[in-house]
Amino acid sequence: MAKGLGKGLDAFFSEMDEKSEELIEEISLAKCRPNPYQPRKVFEADAIEELKESILQHGVLQPVIVRKSVRGYEIVVGERRYRAAKEANLKTIPAIVKKLTDDQMMEFALLENIQREDLTPIEEANAYDRLINELGITQDTLAQRLGKSRSHIANLIRLLSLPEEVIAKINHGTISMGHGRALLGLKDKEKVIPLANKISAEKLNVRQVEALIQSLNEQKKKKAEKKVKKDIFLEEKENHLKDYFGTNVKINRGKRKGKIEIEFFSEDDLNRILDKMES
Repeated sequence: MAKGLGKGLDAFFSEMDEKSEELIEEISLAKCRPNPYQPRKVFEADAIEELKESILQHGVLQPVIVRKSVRGYEIVVGERRYRAAKEANLKTIPAIVKKLTDDQMMEFALLENIQREDLTPIEEANAYDRLINELGITQDTLAQRLGKSRSHIANLIRLLSLPEEVIAKINHGTISMGHGRALLGLKDKEKVIPLANKISAEKLNVRQVEALIQSLNEQKKKKAEKKVKKDIFLEEKENHLKDYFGTNVKINRGKRKGKIEIEFFSEDDLNRILDKMES
């Protein structure tokens, strides 16, 4: 893990600059490539257009940060400036060239966007998930280094277990992160997509969705209870075994096989039951 994570971009780069003089140079836009670890997938066209107009009037006021690569340069910080400069048909862009590892590239692309609160919940979740899996760190460690709560990170990552269609709705703002978290609690997974469609079509708020999900879950539970009704013979045998072993006993019979579950509460209780079975 690169030591910059959690310090913020400014602190990390200033620490690097103490060791080497920072130089701003004009580099060819044609030689620049987007950051392969960029968590943002959606760049608003209006925001890019507004930045382009500013660049045409005043130039690029803040240099981008790049690292040298085999094919030229990769953008570390400032991808919107890079895109707007291309739209403005500039040939070059002011840049600071840094020596960074892949881990640092990934971390600072995430940090830059988080500090500006620029990511959608799904983009943020994907970034956290990638950091955890590719850098081999825990949610606790990531939370500490980013200054976020572990529950915030865990709740976002859980959104990625929703169906792709629902993830897309959250990513485009059709439904909110709160809606997504509520949908995770729906026990009948086949109803998740239809309910997500209902949320966006009827503009339901999170509380309405939570109430609806509670009602649907209760219906499913009642259906399940009706379905799992034991025959009288099994109930009679269960009661006989309960009396014999002095504890709760369940007999579950499937189509081809079944199982008997005998409950115990301690090591002594287990030994008592085993003695009963051997006698």
